Amino acid sequence: MLAAGLVGLLGVAQYQAHALITNPRDTRRMPTATPADRELRYEDVSVTTADGLRLAAWYIPGTNGATVMLLHGYKDERGLMLDVASLLAKHGYGVFIGAMRGHDRSDGETITFGHLEMLDLGAWERHLRGRLDLDPDRIGIFGYSMGGSIAIQYAAQSQNIKAVAADSAFSSINDTVNTSVKFFTGLPPFPFAPMIVFWSEREGGYRASSIDASASIARISPRPVFLMQGGKDVIVSPDSGQKLFEAAREPKELWSDPAIGHIEFLSKHPEEFERRLVSFYDKSLARK
Repeated sequence: MLAAGLVGLLGVAQYQAHALITNPRDTRRMPTATPADRELRYEDVSVTTADGLRLAAWYIPGTNGATVMLLHGYKDERGLMLDVASLLAKHGYGVFIGAMRGHDRSDGETITFGHLEMLDLGAWERHLRGRLDLDPDRIGIFGYSMGGSIAIQYAAQSQNIKAVAADSAFSSINDTVNTSVKFFTGLPPFPFAPMIVFWSEREGGYRASSIDASASIARISPRPVFLMQGGKDVIVSPDSGQKLFEAAREPKELWSDPAIGHIEFLSKHPEEFERRLVSFYDKSLARK
């Protein structure tokens, strides 16, 4: 009976791990709006990654020469980023909104939380640096949730990213796994979280210990980092923002609010969000 129970637990964990790291095209979220619905001029863009995947994106040209790459969250789509894109465009910024592998209309079905997504951001950066309508030395990045964690990991690798902002980014898989497993599966973290990590590592081809933005963020300095984290986050560990902030080097800023939930800063405090984010990019992406 004990052996049968253990096999049953492992089977449930393997099923949930597969569901968490795969996003089949026929069931995934697709955009229901485009930048045109916000009266923004834009281009449909397609880029190809180093491992051969085609990724969908929108590019909104700016007027000040600086550009910000926007990264959506886990199993979301590009339309989620249109509110941020609109406020940045209003202040003259070019905006690049890409759909990562396994999301939206991009190729692939497996989500690796940054392991292979580094190739996606590399393809987007190459596209931007090859354009003639922007300053390739004034590229920033902003990400929601998983996108924020991936943005931090990528900026640590690419010196071409001059400023990093992230809202509700998880500090590492190991830091947030208990919170995220409970939210997405409804299962108790013990004993399921470690078993789900075990199976997801094997199917996804990565090690959870390597998906660690808190280990990457110190390498971004002296480029600035702006973090946002709400204390009522039930999707990622609510102490992720503080862990990232403590691991980062100057210049760094943390906007923490104990009453805010997951990626709620813009919806709950729109004027302050706009003021803080635009001020951050105005200082960090200014013409030299």
